[in-house]
Amino acid sequence: MRRSERLTEIVEIIKDGRLHLARDIAEALEVSERTVYRDIATLIASGVPVEGERGVGYLLREPVFLPPLALSMTELEALSLGMSIVQEVADEELRLGARTLHEKIASHAPNRRKSPGSWGFGLYEFKRVRDGLKFMPILRRAIREREVLLVIYHSLSDECSERMIRPLQTDYWGRVWTLSTWCETREDFRAFRIDRILGCKTTGRTFEDEPGKTIEDYLKHVQPTADTH
Repeated sequence: MRRSERLTEIVEIIKDGRLHLARDIAEALEVSERTVYRDIATLIASGVPVEGERGVGYLLREPVFLPPLALSMTELEALSLGMSIVQEVADEELRLGARTLHEKIASHAPNRRKSPGSWGFGLYEFKRVRDGLKFMPILRRAIREREVLLVIYHSLSDECSERMIRPLQTDYWGRVWTLSTWCETREDFRAFRIDRILGCKTTGRTFEDEPGKTIEDYLKHVQPTADTH
């Protein structure tokens, strides 16, 4: 069983609101308890509201519910296509989210369409896009939590530098991902190609929105480009 499939199975097991011991989850999935602990940590880091601790058990207390929606077939096709693309071009945590969302939508769709192919779309691996995505979870979390990051960047001009940045937004250009930031090192906006980030770690600092340093300011005054420095 692939890790993404295992993460999905764990969510399915613990979503009933009851405590589940790691050893029971491990037995159900035929893996070690250590593997379950690592997978639980991955789910929590990706924003899944898992509660509990070792020796006590785990549960999913706060599933996200949407109000009843009436979607047309075209809207369902658009949603299915988007989720299928995310499963090809994003990091493992987002691929997990796209997969479980796809399963939930498909279970209520007309004719119960279970697979991406049943919607009439054929998608194949975007290898180039996946290069460098190992830092995407920390980047997405830093954007949500407004965390200052220290990154090591290898520019297109073959120069390496350390930058203290405020991550504002990730952008997908069809072949590469970029990160729009306020760079504290340069005291200006900068966009970095994510596949050229060599190192990334949190600093323990957070930031607040300041006039002239927000994503709205960046988009207003800077023309974004995928072929960044």
